Amino acid sequence: TVRLRLVVGKGGVGKTSVAATLAIAAARTGRSVLIADVDGRHGAAAAFGVHNLSYDERVLVAASPGHGTIAARTITADDALVEYLADHGMGRLARKLASNGVVDVIATATPGIKDLLVLGKVKQLVTEGKHDLVILDTPASGHAVTFLRSAGALARSVSSGRIRRQADEVLELLSDHVRCRVVLVTIAEETPVNETIETAFTLEDEIRVALTPVIVNAVLDVPAPVPAGALARLDPAERAAITGALAVERSRAEAQDSQRQRLADALPLAQVILPERAGTRLVAADFEALCDAFSKSLAEL
Repeated sequence: TVRLRLVVGKGGVGKTSVAATLAIAAARTGRSVLIADVDGRHGAAAAFGVHNLSYDERVLVAASPGHGTIAARTITADDALVEYLADHGMGRLARKLASNGVVDVIATATPGIKDLLVLGKVKQLVTEGKHDLVILDTPASGHAVTFLRSAGALARSVSSGRIRRQADEVLELLSDHVRCRVVLVTIAEETPVNETIETAFTLEDEIRVALTPVIVNAVLDVPAPVPAGALARLDPAERAAITGALAVERSRAEAQDSQRQRLADALPLAQVILPERAGTRLVAADFEALCDAFSKSLAEL
């Protein structure tokens, strides 16, 4: 069965890095993985040195013994509409409509239709079964909820026709707890934790989607104390600087522990802890190292 994983998180929590890490971890087990981007940032593909994704699928990592393929593509409503109409013998008309901005006009008249076009394409990718795992790097969580609500909203407002059938099929996929689950990503800070809790309840209660363990990113280790003998050999200024820096790091780690506990109290979900990595731009070696944190939880993800 092809699995769909929707990676959802507040902007700045490392959602896209988690999507890339999840793809690498799954490919390590021999699975073929497709990363789909819906906001045009191509962030997950950038982890593999690719910055110019298009609607056409591109291989990021070729298959090798014991290691599956990782491919990526970006999905836009315009491209999805053009492809849909072309598949129904209206390719020339479709390209003209897209170039004239008609999709935006339709979207204004029918709220949610652009999101449904994208989700419909995702559903098609899952149904085709070319890959074992499809990872959707969704927009930031506020928009992600609206994005995932679109099918239900259109199903309630459109009584029949192709739009209604598409909405029903997307809803069927989203509510299939075997094939589809949401991977929530957060960092152990108050505002992201608050948004993660709110998003989790909305997704479960309104959209009926299943949740995996929560990914808590950029978690600090509590620094070990410096042996007294080592400190004694330093001059007072150096000793004060090191002691102060350790105190700050210890305070940050303790604050993260508090937020992780608050998250656990509010959401009865396991947590997968990813360690903080130095720097803002992760390279391939960083992602490979982060995969180790997924090793025990990959089946649940």
